[in-house]
Amino acid sequence: MTITATHPAGELRDLRIGFRDGRHVTPVVRGVSLSLRRGRVLALVGESGSGKSLTSLALIGLLPPGAEITGGSVLLDGEDTADFTARRWRESRGDRVAMVFQDPMAALNPGLRVGPQIAEPFRRRLGLDRKQARERAVALMREVGIADAGSRYDDHPHEFSGGMRQRAVIAMALALGPSVLLADEPTTALDVTVQAQILQLLARRQREDDLATLLVSHDLGVVARLAQDVAVMYAGRIVEQGPLDDVYTAPAHPYTLGLLEAMPEERTTRLKPIPGLPPDPRNPPGGCAFHPRCPFATDVCRTEDPPLIETGDRAVACHHSDQVIKESA
Repeated sequence: MTITATHPAGELRDLRIGFRDGRHVTPVVRGVSLSLRRGRVLALVGESGSGKSLTSLALIGLLPPGAEITGGSVLLDGEDTADFTARRWRESRGDRVAMVFQDPMAALNPGLRVGPQIAEPFRRRLGLDRKQARERAVALMREVGIADAGSRYDDHPHEFSGGMRQRAVIAMALALGPSVLLADEPTTALDVTVQAQILQLLARRQREDDLATLLVSHDLGVVARLAQDVAVMYAGRIVEQGPLDDVYTAPAHPYTLGLLEAMPEERTTRLKPIPGLPPDPRNPPGGCAFHPRCPFATDVCRTEDPPLIETGDRAVACHHSDQVIKESA
């Protein structure tokens, strides 16, 4: 989907990712195209196993062992990363693209003090001496809301609360001023109060630094508080995309409608869980991948996989999108 005339800070064009087992490759991301614009947050939503995290990891060159890009392109500031060496990726992480992971304890080295971990890119990448790097790191710790940053600099990760650890990880991600920020379920492990604080922090820094942000989440409530645009992913492909307000108020894909109806809210109506389970990528159903779980499915859905059709700034892959919109009204 073309959203802006100038090239985006980060872009996926028909991205395809598979897991290799000998000569056989199981496709898990199937032709995903996304544009990340400066100053905006694009949320990538869907159930676990839909391919969201793999999609985001491709943007930072950190696919897990066994996963490989089998087609399409990953671009940073208009530059194709297909020929990036391991060294070139290391040089790009931090100042071009950075990531906030779901589990801060996985991102922080538990055996090292927190402050020096935040200061490390200032020394390695900017060539600052130890004192200068510490000053920059302490200032950044303050900016992300770590109280008493100077005295907490030499604490280990286990001495920080979960919320403070996530703030430290955000500081690490922002240290070199990246153009693209990837946030993979950044508040899942936090309680509601701390979650709200972290979301406010991300929103503020995203605005101040004019970041192009990809928020990966299964929590539509979190998405509603942070994103301006949303892409809904199912079984490895985008099934609906558009401005968040439009997608939330008038979903055009039955999967999007199902996700919204299953979202906890302060209301008297009962939640409607989506029946069934996502398909096994090793044995996908014919036609539309969602048809075994879809209340709108007809014979055409079982035989023909609908293309992603763009209409203005919306896109949907569904044979019965008009009916779904009427149902959601």
